[in-house]
Amino acid sequence: MLRSFFRALGRSRESESDESLRTDGGVADPAMADESETSSSSVLDSEFVQSLPFWGPPALLVGLFVYGAVAWNVLISLTDWSGLGQPEYDQFDLSVYSQMLNELLDTGSNFFVATRNTVVLLLAFTVVTLLLGLLLAILVDQGVRFENTFRTIYLLPMSLSFVVTAIFWSWMYNPSIGLINETLRTVGLGAFTQEWISDPQFKLGAVIFALMWQFSGYAMIVYLAGLQAIPTEQYEAARTDGASTVRMYWRVIVPQLRSSTTSAAVVLMVFALKAFDFLFVMFGPNPGPSADILSVMMFREAFMSTNWAYGSGIATVLFAMALGVIAPYLYRQYQRGEL
Repeated sequence: MLRSFFRALGRSRESESDESLRTDGGVADPAMADESETSSSSVLDSEFVQSLPFWGPPALLVGLFVYGAVAWNVLISLTDWSGLGQPEYDQFDLSVYSQMLNELLDTGSNFFVATRNTVVLLLAFTVVTLLLGLLLAILVDQGVRFENTFRTIYLLPMSLSFVVTAIFWSWMYNPSIGLINETLRTVGLGAFTQEWISDPQFKLGAVIFALMWQFSGYAMIVYLAGLQAIPTEQYEAARTDGASTVRMYWRVIVPQLRSSTTSAAVVLMVFALKAFDFLFVMFGPNPGPSADILSVMMFREAFMSTNWAYGSGIATVLFAMALGVIAPYLYRQYQRGEL
C-alpha cells in the first residue's frame, strides 16, 4: 500500500511537470519528461525511502534521548556547574578530569577507593561467575535427568531485578535471622557466623557472591550452547585416546569455548558496571569505603551534593569503561564478519 502511494505521488508530480511550459514558451521535451519520471520513480520506489517512516522516528528518538543525553553529560562535565544555579557555557575546561586524575593518584581519596572497588567488582565477579557457569554447564551436559528443569532453576535468578536480589540477599545476610548464619548455627559452626554486610572485611565479597548467584545461570546457558555445538566425534576421539574426563574437557573442549567465554564476559562486565541498584538498595547512598563504587559515588556527588559537573565527570568515566569493554568485542565481531 505504501509503495503504491509513493508511486502515485511521484507520477502526479511528474504529470504536472510534463504540462509545464519552457521559459521560451514551448512545451517540455517528452523524452526529458520520461527520463525525469523514471528517475523520480526509482527514488520513491527505493527501499530506503519506503522504510523511512518505520525506522526514522525510532532513530530520531534514540539519537535525542540516548546519544544526545551522552553528549549533554560530557558537555556538563566541562563546566563548573554546582548548586541550584545554571551552568555557564561561555568557558569550558578539563578541571573536573584534572581533579579526578589527581585524586586517582591519591590512594586515600574517595575517587581512588571507588575506582578500585569498581575494578575489583568487575574482574572478580566476571571471573568467578564464568568459572561457576562453566562448571554447571559441564555437569548439565553429562546428560543428567531433568536437564531442562535444572536449566530453568539456574537461569531463574537472572530474571530478577537488582532491587529484588538486593532485598533477598539482605535478608540472607542478616546476622540475627539470616539463613546463612542460621544454617551455620544449626550445623554447629556458630563460630563462623559473621556480620556479612556490616563488616567492611566482607562487604564487597558479599556483593560479589550475591551477583554471582544471580548471573551464574546465564554463564551456564552460554557455555552449554557452546558445548552442544562441539561435534560428538571430538569427545569420542579423546576418550579413544585414553583421556580422562577432566583432561578431555581441559585440553580439548574448553579451548574451543573462547567465543562463548568472550561473549559471556562482555555481558557480565556490563552488568557489573550497572550494579548501582543492587548496592543502593543494600547499603544506601553511603556503603562505606569497603564497598563504594563509581556509580554510587556519582549519585552522591550529583544528587546529594549537587556537584553536577563532578558527577557528570564520573558518569563519563563509567561510560568510557563500558565502551572499553564493548568496543573491542564489537570490533572483533566486525572483523570476523559476524556483525
